[in-house]
Amino acid sequence: MSDVLQTRGLKRNFEQGGVTIHVLRGVDLTVGNGEIVALLGPSGSGKSTLLQAVGLLEGGFEGSIRIKGEEAAHLDNDGRTRLRRDALGFVYQFHHLLPDFNAVENVILPQLIHGSETSAARDRAESLLTALGLGARLTHRPSKLSGGEQQRVAVARALANRPSLVLADEPTGNLDEATADVVFQEFLKLVRHEGSAALVATHNERIAAKMDRVVRLHDGVLE
Repeated sequence: MSDVLQTRGLKRNFEQGGVTIHVLRGVDLTVGNGEIVALLGPSGSGKSTLLQAVGLLEGGFEGSIRIKGEEAAHLDNDGRTRLRRDALGFVYQFHHLLPDFNAVENVILPQLIHGSETSAARDRAESLLTALGLGARLTHRPSKLSGGEQQRVAVARALANRPSLVLADEPTGNLDEATADVVFQEFLKLVRHEGSAALVATHNERIAAKMDRVVRLHDGVLE
């Protein structure tokens, strides 16, 4: 299995009140193609910071981040934007759907930005949403969807452009336990069907156990 993600010596420090806070202290991590990895750790352990680094969402990091063999540290802003657009998908704890667009439109939009034709983007969006049990809710805006349904739309949006790697930060953390279990099972099934890899940050041991492998982040290092 080749690696879709590889970090080496990844560090992130913050300055606060004249004090240096070491959030990531040298993280070495690999995720293989098609592998689903749980990033387990308590709140404040650096999980979100690690996902932000891997997602190329902000600078200030030291060390190596290679995505599909490409070294992100060597890229300018345009290069990082291209790699993020072409290789990565994101699911957050809160869905961040566009409220003025319905479910299928929320999944079409990232495909249009990526350069897809409108008809192909619509077909892809409807297929993903139907696979997630939302075939009858395609034209509903987020305000008319339940929390679980909104998060399903967010999952479909993350997978719309067939990313090599999905980064999910507590993707069911805002849902009740029963709904979280259903949505996460659907997430896993769809990610596996699409052939994407995933790195999923969670503090939930039960959810982590459903993935291919668990890595634990504690005080900024992987145990």
